[in-house]
Amino acid sequence: MKLNPQDFVVMKGARPIPMLTAYNCPVARSIEEAEVPVILVGDTVGMVEMGFDSTRDVTIEHMEYHIGAVRRGAKETHIIGDLPYGTDVDPETALTNAQRLIRAGADSVKLEGANVQVIRHLVEHNIPVVGHTGLLPQTAKNFKQVGRSSEEATRILNDAQAIEDAGAFMVVLEHIPYSLAGEITKALSIPTIGIGAGPDCDGQVLVINDALGLGDYWPPFSKQYAYVSKTVLKVANEFSREVGSRKFPSNIIQFTGTN
Repeated sequence: MKLNPQDFVVMKGARPIPMLTAYNCPVARSIEEAEVPVILVGDTVGMVEMGFDSTRDVTIEHMEYHIGAVRRGAKETHIIGDLPYGTDVDPETALTNAQRLIRAGADSVKLEGANVQVIRHLVEHNIPVVGHTGLLPQTAKNFKQVGRSSEEATRILNDAQAIEDAGAFMVVLEHIPYSLAGEITKALSIPTIGIGAGPDCDGQVLVINDALGLGDYWPPFSKQYAYVSKTVLKVANEFSREVGSRKFPSNIIQFTGTN
């Protein structure tokens, strides 16, 4: 059964919320079968799937394409769609783009930063919003942990509170000190979802490629539950050898089209 925003709010402090990213139909289908309650179609797709150097290269059209694919694979899972860089510059622009993501199959949208006017405008137009503070990949100059100074920590805490006050039903805390994430989690009445923010958040999100070990680099705060890149290499090598020796397709039963 697909969960709605209020269902996630009720889970705060009662049941940890697992969240994975997905970018295509078969992976989304497996995540839904595992009963992970929420999938984030993040603009991380640009870096982990499309080969871009930054998430800033991701367009609204890219997001629509991947959200549609994920929705077809996970029909009963709550899907969050990222608003990519430059698509939420003002309330009306954000609303137009958020509506595009909803039509593509998202149940809610996520945007980076304490963009209070935009969040409030989306919520007023019945678009559920997930906030995001801490490290903000769309505008960050590097991917170092943020919030280590008292001044920066106070700003992030205030941003998280402003995001809640504007009407968001959930907030992602990225790459901040564990103690700060715990403080924010206690201060808010909406769930916090951590990524590199420690165990005291109300839930955790992991990029599916990081979890699968698909790629050649993974953030230090991620975990690899498998190393799929090695499997792909093994399969490709074996296939190439079998074609070279004519073992494939001679070891495949030919389909004749008759019963």
